[in-house]
Amino acid sequence: MRPSGRAPDQLRPVSLEPGVAKYAEGSCLARFGDTHVLCTATIEERVPPFLRNTGRGWVTAEYGMLPRSTHTRTDREAARGRQSGRTQEIQRLIGRSLRAVTDLAALGERQIRIDCDVLQADGGTRTAAITGSYVALHQALAKFVAAGLLPALPLADSVAAVSCGICDGAAVLDLDYAEDSAAETDANFVLTGRGGIVEIQATAEGAPFDEQSFAHMLALARAGAAELTRTQRAALGLG
Repeated sequence: MRPSGRAPDQLRPVSLEPGVAKYAEGSCLARFGDTHVLCTATIEERVPPFLRNTGRGWVTAEYGMLPRSTHTRTDREAARGRQSGRTQEIQRLIGRSLRAVTDLAALGERQIRIDCDVLQADGGTRTAAITGSYVALHQALAKFVAAGLLPALPLADSVAAVSCGICDGAAVLDLDYAEDSAAETDANFVLTGRGGIVEIQATAEGAPFDEQSFAHMLALARAGAAELTRTQRAALGLG
């Protein structure tokens, strides 16, 4: 029995609430159980120097955890004067995940900045951030299309992410903190709406895992990502 009482293939209660930030071009409050992440998308009419005069755009991300998003207060990274390696790794992952489904040539010389702020953390903050950020990105781009600034959505597919792990010898989907902190294997899967693999992060926390265990986690992740894709589409009013 999982600590939450969920079945091995059961996601936490998930909600994706778009349009929660008044001023951002796109936004989404992603809730995966007790993990809550605010995702916003800002479109800028400029690109990083390495893309100037190329006709191509860019999508980048920043990620941070609020001081009381966890059980004890942590200092803001700005107060420390530098970002942690974990923060840098997660925000790069978010950016890579969104660029994988964005047609950067069709976007033109624009940069989209995604900001992910963890309001409350209970495991899986990076996967919630990716899943919510896609909703914010889609909403922002749809506004540009409606305004006639883009002829069509420069998106080739959707993208969502979910965690899996081996806990007490069994593969389970969407780990909360109680499971994540004690898992024998911890994995994050970033998958597109059509089932393409963007990135897989899998680590044995103790004994190595075998191919059969990995295949079981991948099957769980595919089913979970398909459910998240349906939730994204419903949040965006796409049916």
